[in-house]
Amino acid sequence: MTIRMVGAGVGRTGTHTQKIVLERLIGGTCHHMVEVFQHPDEIPVWTQAALGNNPDWTEFLSGYTAIVDWPGGSFYKEIADAFPDAPVLLSVRDPDAWYKSASNTIFHAIDLSKASDDPWQAMIEAMMRNRFCADLEDAEAMKKAFVRHNEEVRDTIPKDRLIVWQPEDGWGPIADALGVPAPDEPLPVTNTTNEFREMMLGLPPV
Repeated sequence: MTIRMVGAGVGRTGTHTQKIVLERLIGGTCHHMVEVFQHPDEIPVWTQAALGNNPDWTEFLSGYTAIVDWPGGSFYKEIADAFPDAPVLLSVRDPDAWYKSASNTIFHAIDLSKASDDPWQAMIEAMMRNRFCADLEDAEAMKKAFVRHNEEVRDTIPKDRLIVWQPEDGWGPIADALGVPAPDEPLPVTNTTNEFREMMLGLPPV
């Protein structure tokens, strides 16, 4: 088993939909943050990676057929180097819309766990502050980090290897990059803001 597509997109840009799409198109399991919840033995590996001690990516990800979302998206270059035949998928979104969605979901989850002595929290803190933005409480800094990350991906990955994607683009660009047919059905829409708030946080819709 090997990684056949590397996701470079930040969470809340349709990455859970990508997971479902890639599992449908490739088979196997696509890594996403939900896999870290289900496999807590991964937490110290990702934490060490955020501190500069990368694992053997081919060995660490040997049980997966693709990887999207954080924490993998933060290491898109290292993972892309480890799997040179895999296309790189960058999901994009308007920065203001991204920040609003992230604030109502993943940032809220981070805030709720700050007071706990939780290895997951240590992983997130190391990853976000070392690999994304040191000032998690500054909205403008976070939006600039989002834009900067996407620009860096575009500048780093060769154009013939990069797929820049939004959910409205549908199955086609991902299926084409993999060389497989696209299903004749609507793209699944999953993990909306309100679904996340209900399932992960027990909060009312916004």
